[in-house]
Amino acid sequence: MEEKMKDTELCSCEHCTGRYCASKAPIFRELDSGQLSEVMSKILRRRYKKGQIIFFEGDVSDKFYIINSGRVKIFKYTKEGKEQILHILSEGDFIGYLSLLKKGKFDFNAEALEDVHVCLLTKDDFDKIVKEAPDISLRILESLHDRLVSLENLVQTLSTKDIETRIAGLLKNFAKDFGVEQKEGLVIELPLSREEMANYIGVTRETMSRKLTSMQDEGVIELIGNKKVVIKDMEALEEMA
Repeated sequence: MEEKMKDTELCSCEHCTGRYCASKAPIFRELDSGQLSEVMSKILRRRYKKGQIIFFEGDVSDKFYIINSGRVKIFKYTKEGKEQILHILSEGDFIGYLSLLKKGKFDFNAEALEDVHVCLLTKDDFDKIVKEAPDISLRILESLHDRLVSLENLVQTLSTKDIETRIAGLLKNFAKDFGVEQKEGLVIELPLSREEMANYIGVTRETMSRKLTSMQDEGVIELIGNKKVVIKDMEALEEMA
């Protein structure tokens, strides 16, 4: 793994994709322009290249992270040393809220799946913002609830479902999070490699590739290289899942 980047800079609008990068985060979307400006004045910014570690499990968690652009993989290692992916986060998602409530350490690792821009708030600055706009806490809890449900579904998938169902469920989730409707169907730019997808749902890379090819032969999906999938028959995919 590559080392974590150390460079941090004040967030400036010319570097962000959008005048108020904080407005990309659902938790801040109800703030008015004055409140957003206040948030922006407190933000620090870090950049990570594809494959770089943002933080390791065990690192001190004392900042609130907002993903401004790119995708981030949240994962742990099993006792056997195997990577288990927990979440794939993208633009507008956040990391670190629970640790701000009580100082602690990260229970997982975070890695940039592509070039990533992250905006940071210190605990003190975040506390001030929440005091001025307490509804933010409610929106954070709603988002955390969704992630908890996602983890519960992952546990159930790994423990009870057959391989075809696991793969179909993974593609269904990717379709919801990353799919774009185009004339040829719902196109998904896959955020993970085949090996990472296999690790995510507890199968081998060979099994993943074989099952995807089988689904293509059945007309459910179309594989375009290793990083793109077109959903040709969503109804059939949902039945598999």
